Amino acid sequence: MTDDTRVAPTGSVLPAVRYPFDSPPASGTAIEVAPDVRWIRMPLPYSLDHINVWTIADGDGCAIVDTGARTDAATALWRRLCSESSAERPVTRVFVTHMHPDHVGMAGWLTRTFNCRLWMTRLEYLNCRVAASDTGREAPDDGVDFYRRAGWSAAAIEVYRSRFGRFGQHIHALPDSFRRLHDAEEFAIGAHTWRVIVGTGHSPEHACLYCPELKLLLSGDQVLPRISSNVSVYPLEPDANPMADWYASIAKLKEQVPDDVLVLPAHNDCFYGLHARLDHLRRSQERSLDRLRQALGEPRRAVDVFGALFARKVGEEDMSQMSLATGESLACLNYLIGCGEVQRELRDDGTHWYSLVS
Repeated sequence: MTDDTRVAPTGSVLPAVRYPFDSPPASGTAIEVAPDVRWIRMPLPYSLDHINVWTIADGDGCAIVDTGARTDAATALWRRLCSESSAERPVTRVFVTHMHPDHVGMAGWLTRTFNCRLWMTRLEYLNCRVAASDTGREAPDDGVDFYRRAGWSAAAIEVYRSRFGRFGQHIHALPDSFRRLHDAEEFAIGAHTWRVIVGTGHSPEHACLYCPELKLLLSGDQVLPRISSNVSVYPLEPDANPMADWYASIAKLKEQVPDDVLVLPAHNDCFYGLHARLDHLRRSQERSLDRLRQALGEPRRAVDVFGALFARKVGEEDMSQMSLATGESLACLNYLIGCGEVQRELRDDGTHWYSLVS
C-alpha cells in the first residue's frame, strides 16, 4: 500500500502523510530525529529488508527500542555501535514492542552484553517464549489440520512440516526474567515521560511508546506509513478474531494520540499525518471486506479468497506469502463470522467452506 494522499470532498488532493526527513540513515548509522532520540536502520534478510530501531538518552546511557533479527549482519552492526558508544553511553534497558523476530531477535544478546533489563508486555514475552520452545519440534497435528482446513494442498503442508520450528533460529534466547510493560503506564526515559499504549491485532499485546512533551509516537508495527501490518489467525488459536482487535486499536490510537505527533514506525520512514493514516487503514480494510463479501456469494475456502483480498497473486511457489495470506484471509473470515454475516461448514474432505448467511 503506497497511497500517501486523500481526496477531499471538493476533488482537490490534500497531503495526508508527510515525511520530514529527506532520507533514512544508512544501514547501521544513526541520525537524530528529536532531542535525545536517534534513528538507526538495521538490515533484514527478508523481502522487507530493514527495520528501524531507536535509541533514547537515558541518564548516563541510552535505552534501545526494538533490536533487529538475529543475523550475522545485525550482530556485526550492534558490535560496532556498542564498541563505539559503550564507554560513553552504555545500554541501560531494552524495550521491545512485540515478539516478532525482526523486533526481538537481538534483545537477548543486548541485555546480556550490557547486563540490563528487557522491558516488554507480558503476552508478547510469553508468546515469544512459547514460539521459541517449538524449535526443533515436528509440526503438530493441530497445525497440519489448520492448514488442511484452509485448503492447502498436500505439497504445501509438507513444506509447512519441513519449516516448522524455526522461530528460535531467528532470535537470541530471551532473558529468564523481564520488566512488564502495562497499558497506560507512564515512566521516565532520561529527561522525558513516556506512556505505553497497547495495540492488538498484529500481535497479542503490542506496545507503542508515546511522549507528549516531544510529540513523538514510537509505533512499532501498529501503524506504518506505506504498508499495512499483517493481521492473521494462527494454528495456536484458530477461532481468534484479531481483525476486531485491529479495528479497536485503530480507534484507540486516534483517540489517545493527537494528530500533530511525529510517528516513528518500525518500517518505512518517520512521518506526520497519524490520523489520516489510521483513517486510510480502516477504509482500506473495509473495502477488502466488501470484496470478500462479494466473493462469498458462493461457498469458498480460505485459499479461494486470496484474489478478493490481495492485489498480487499468491501461490504455493512462495510459501512465506502463502502462509501470511492464509492467516489474513482467516482473520477476515473470522471477523465476518463474528459479525454474524458468514457461516462456516466443515466438509467431508476436511476443509472449511465459508458462505454468506442467508
